[in-house]
Amino acid sequence: MELAQWQHRFESWLHENHTTDDAAHDISHFRRVWMTAQKIMARQAVDPLVILTACYFHDIVSLPKNHPERSQSSFLAARETREILQRDFPDFPPERYAAVEHAIEAHSFSAGMTPQSLEAQIVQDADRLEALGAIGLARVFAVSGSLGVALFDARDPFADSRELNDKAFALDHFQTKLLHLPVTMQTDMGRELARHNADFLILFLAKLSAELKGDCLGLDSEVQHRFRRSLSE
Repeated sequence: MELAQWQHRFESWLHENHTTDDAAHDISHFRRVWMTAQKIMARQAVDPLVILTACYFHDIVSLPKNHPERSQSSFLAARETREILQRDFPDFPPERYAAVEHAIEAHSFSAGMTPQSLEAQIVQDADRLEALGAIGLARVFAVSGSLGVALFDARDPFADSRELNDKAFALDHFQTKLLHLPVTMQTDMGRELARHNADFLILFLAKLSAELKGDCLGLDSEVQHRFRRSLSE
């Protein structure tokens, strides 16, 4: 069966069985991760069916960011995916179960697992790229809003004189996680794309800083330089 047919079947199953209010982990997210994964895996000796399947089911279980067992989401998703494949896709090749499970387990930032296969590396990179660029920017504030987190600390927005706390301030998440993602990328293409999209986030931070200082037209070059330097550290 061709990949396009598997993708169609997976999307049909998700439309019928996977409902969520979490816009960061809906079918559109799965589809975007797969599109990005195809760019990363181009001309590489990989199993595309493993990557496709992991992209579409990696967040089939996704506990909220404030859930005490959040770090277990990817392990639960991997187990659930095997059950789904065995039950609802009996023609899925069973010899690929283990590779799909590992790619799903290893994709999560909070799980802290190092991917052991190229397929898992590609899925992890593709998923992490969703946290950068324009989509990543939108997701930060959408998720923070759903959790009742403030946009930023008006007295010290960039945490110059306080501890970072992204559970209290959405803007802190850029420094606690997002701007560190490029160095965690597993593939050369993933790192290239991550640096490009992280630079977009830095432009946003520089624009925000300028506006907070009353400059609606410029960019804060000091903030821009500060965070660009952090990308190379």
